[in-house]
Amino acid sequence: MTQKKRTRFSAVFFILTACILTAFSYGTLSASETQEFPDPAKPDMAWFPENTMANPASSTSRNQDEPVRKQFIAEGKASYYGNRFHGRKTASGEFFNLRHFTAAHRTLAFGTNVRVINLDNGKNVIVRINDRGPFMKGRIIDVSQAAAREIGLLGNGTANVRIEAYN
Repeated sequence: MTQKKRTRFSAVFFILTACILTAFSYGTLSASETQEFPDPAKPDMAWFPENTMANPASSTSRNQDEPVRKQFIAEGKASYYGNRFHGRKTASGEFFNLRHFTAAHRTLAFGTNVRVINLDNGKNVIVRINDRGPFMKGRIIDVSQAAAREIGLLGNGTANVRIEAYN
């Protein structure tokens, strides 16, 4: 056996041994241990912390029985982007669609649901972060054209908003 084959054999043997040892180190839970956790099929509302909100925009990304917590709150100017970017790839890798309720933020994680509240008229919308931006000074979020229409942003192009991010 050559040195190259011996090294490859040793590496494969080491990885397989590690996998087998890891598999044997995890035991199964006994029946008494599984009863400590709530049954996800039958949620007990007393188990959830107070001040939780259901978020309809996140129905595909998480279990509806999970509590929703505010992570980030900010106020500033919002703008929208639309026709020019329709069909182009966003920073998250998906294609931008001006009819979807999406937004761009500089730092929030992709997939984060954000409530955008227009402080001038009180209208609000929930959008999902899928892009980076805005790149204009003084702006905190860019929303899609559909979201801009919902909160009355199309007329002026910008508005003072409050954003609340949720998990």
